[in-house]
Amino acid sequence: MNSSFTIVQLIISILLFYVMFFGIGFLLNMLLRMTWLMAVVYPVVILLVIDDVGVFDYFTAPGESFSMLGETIRSLTGSDIAVLTAGFLGAVTSGIVMKILRKMGYQMF
Repeated sequence: MNSSFTIVQLIISILLFYVMFFGIGFLLNMLLRMTWLMAVVYPVVILLVIDDVGVFDYFTAPGESFSMLGETIRSLTGSDIAVLTAGFLGAVTSGIVMKILRKMGYQMF
């Protein structure tokens, strides 16, 4: 992630990640009827996005891969963490909204 955000870029990025993952989570909840799927999958997706290691490297060279992942996580800035947290909150909010809608009688699909 880019560590030199301006305040405008930061606000837009936070809103974009929140809305994007709310929408993805909402659609997955409607189609698969698994309310918390996106909230569970989100950390795995984000770890794969921020890390430069391939998925199969975690199985073929786990020691090196996980140490590189730890280094990448430690190098995240506050703005990066804020943006990623907003995405996670969007995924969780989609699950909450879906539960409320189903409780109100909306069956979705």
